[in-house]
Amino acid sequence: MAILSVDRIRLGATAVDKADAIRQAGDLLVNSGCVQAGYVQGMLAREQTMSTYLGNGVSIPHGQFDNRADILQTGISVLQVPAGVEWEDGEKAYLVIGIAASSDEHIGVLANLAEVIEDEDMTQALIQTADPELILTQLGATRAEVD
Repeated sequence: MAILSVDRIRLGATAVDKADAIRQAGDLLVNSGCVQAGYVQGMLAREQTMSTYLGNGVSIPHGQFDNRADILQTGISVLQVPAGVEWEDGEKAYLVIGIAASSDEHIGVLANLAEVIEDEDMTQALIQTADPELILTQLGATRAEVD
């Protein structure tokens, strides 16, 4: 099963604040059957204790350990916010990547995301693209597929 599918990608989104962006990314996970609705509350709660902003215009909200029971299958969602959404300390997130990973699968997911996000040109391409296939190709690979 792929960690990302077109139904978990929303291009050209707008968000009033980071909580709204997290809810939207979480809803993509809920509506595609990756998580139960309670997981989204865990994503919001985690953000209260620790920022999920990575830099380079990217944040990776995810639930807390207590929310693992709400995960039905590992997956990520991508909310592209071309105008950006204020995240922290004046930084804006343009890609909000929701993560739901059971057990230690999140390590491989994070490793792949980090590799892609380190490439500033690719990150800009993902922020600006109107083609969900580019996001699917770049972020949808598992670590094993990338190596």
